[in-house]
Amino acid sequence: MAEQIISPGVFQRENDISFINPAPVEVGACIIGPTVKGPVEIPTTVTSYNEYVRVFGDTFDSGSVQQEFLTSIAAKNYFSQGGNTLLVARAVTGSYTAATSTRINSLDKESGVVDSITATSSLSLNSFNITSSAGNGPSGTQTAVGSGGTGAGLEITASFSTSESLATITLAGGTGYVAGDTVTFTSESLGSDKPDGTDLQVTLTVANIIDTEPFTLETIGKGVIYNNSTGSGDPGGHNSDGSLVSGSKDNLRWEISNINNALGTFTLSIRKGDDRLKQKTILETFNNLSLDPSNPNYIASAIGDQVKAISAAGDNITTTGDYVNRSNYVRVASVNSKTLNYLSTDGITVNTDSAEASYSASLPLAQSGSFHGATGTNVVAANYFGDINANNQGLTEACFTDRLTTLLTNTDDYKFNVISVPGATQQYQSNVVSAVIDLCESRGDAIYVADLRGYGATVSQVTGEADELNSSYAATYWPWLQMPSATGQNVWVPSSTVIPGVYAFTDGANAPWFAPAGLIRGGLVGVIQAERRLSRTQRDDLYKSKVNPIATFPGTGLAVFGQKTLQTKASALDRVNVRRLLIALKEFIGNQANNLVFEQNTVATRNKFLSAVNPYLESVIQRQGLFAYRVVMDDTNNTADVVDRNQLVGQIFIQPARTAEFIVLDFVVEPTGASFGN
Repeated sequence: MAEQIISPGVFQRENDISFINPAPVEVGACIIGPTVKGPVEIPTTVTSYNEYVRVFGDTFDSGSVQQEFLTSIAAKNYFSQGGNTLLVARAVTGSYTAATSTRINSLDKESGVVDSITATSSLSLNSFNITSSAGNGPSGTQTAVGSGGTGAGLEITASFSTSESLATITLAGGTGYVAGDTVTFTSESLGSDKPDGTDLQVTLTVANIIDTEPFTLETIGKGVIYNNSTGSGDPGGHNSDGSLVSGSKDNLRWEISNINNALGTFTLSIRKGDDRLKQKTILETFNNLSLDPSNPNYIASAIGDQVKAISAAGDNITTTGDYVNRSNYVRVASVNSKTLNYLSTDGITVNTDSAEASYSASLPLAQSGSFHGATGTNVVAANYFGDINANNQGLTEACFTDRLTTLLTNTDDYKFNVISVPGATQQYQSNVVSAVIDLCESRGDAIYVADLRGYGATVSQVTGEADELNSSYAATYWPWLQMPSATGQNVWVPSSTVIPGVYAFTDGANAPWFAPAGLIRGGLVGVIQAERRLSRTQRDDLYKSKVNPIATFPGTGLAVFGQKTLQTKASALDRVNVRRLLIALKEFIGNQANNLVFEQNTVATRNKFLSAVNPYLESVIQRQGLFAYRVVMDDTNNTADVVDRNQLVGQIFIQPARTAEFIVLDFVVEPTGASFGN
């Protein structure tokens, strides 16, 4: 309620103007391509190469040869050149699913056996036949109670045939049994009058045990690379040192420890798939987990249970699950034994369920396990590096354009200012090139580094491909380059693998509106050699056709020696630095404008915008990005009818600074005795 001032006095008020506008999301590069592992077709941001390897992997076995995708080489180069954030969209072929944890046993882990099983496939039997006084096996059903093992009350229902042999049996009821227990049924209890009294012995297997797992886990990444066991009941084959036979640096193990029955808590650790029993590599640990949904450390909340998928329309990501994923590796797929209010009101007594069983029986045992059931195999023995053609590292055009480019049109969720699809060339995958150019033009905030030809092309072939393209939102570079791979081999890669790194270095050393070219900013770090040394004439031919040459200078090394976009018409936007200037300006000014949405359309709001934008543009002038600018947001462009349409209009006029690409030095030889002017 407003304060009323009636009698004299001093009145103190507070006016909080400290509201902080949200900081803009940092943007970087985007790479579309195949990876060893990780989320499928869900663009994911990483902030270092180590994080990239953790999420997406690096090397893999292709047949008898170790290989590496261009995506990881590009990521490594980008971060080595100063890149801060990288959006990775994993392209695949075929269907991929996540891996599920092997059986997680609870303290009351055996609730009986209820399956019908054939004697030959699931049971170990002594020789046993049932005969009747008439000499024929009794048909129908006989029931007996077994003894032995650690459990009690297990019944067997045996269906016999007239051939005097056991056909099938059904085990039902009983608790407390474990795999490996041998249950004995006497011949007399089965109604046999066999003289030697041979008994029926049943050895229980894992498949016979029904276990309501307290919870199950699922890998966030997809693909068979996450599998290291054959099924739920298979903990995975182990070597003598406790390592998994199928363990690798790219899959996972889980381990449960520190079970506290009094509090209903336990610890879950996620381990690296190739670690050993005495040398565990623990990737992350979650302590004091609970199956109690009312507990702050409820397992689904502490680890996360969300699943992301591309919508049917392919233009956004749908999320199911109640809790944000906090684990970098797994999510909780289900909690089957919830223990709501584990402790009674006295804070000491452990509650019981509807069957009067203690909640503590639902807690997991101290154990470890593996993952199984994932589908989706990376293509092996495909075309890599210099062999790339229509087969780009095992993928076709549809693998890159199907949904991914549509999804990346979402500028709210996915921020990037440069994008590349290493290996997708205009020669072999023109639909990919066209789709990514359309993507950048529709977004208006990114430039595409395109590849034109496969390895081994000529200058005329390259320029011919460039002549077919026309966009200021794309640039291309040539020739191919040789780089070291994590496999230990030197491999040939297209220029789009390294150019985003050149852009990142330019941004860090100067600003986006500086040309990412020349001996100062265009040097190529980590590159061994170019596919060919370009002569001056060849560089001229390439540049006339909008292809930025990569030149080799003796004693200096390799450097990008051009900065044209693929725009055909001559204008300021036919240069990469101007396009990237516009991208940077639109990013900053757009973020400022976002803060004005739903604000009052008044002079105060306009001045708020001008007070943020004008100083920024002035700083761009000081940093050599602009010659001049003018910002108009007043009554001249916000007339009454504009305001009535709930619009706020601003106009930004800029004169971009140009680069000196052609240095002309005149040397004038004068006769002896000539005087030089000032």
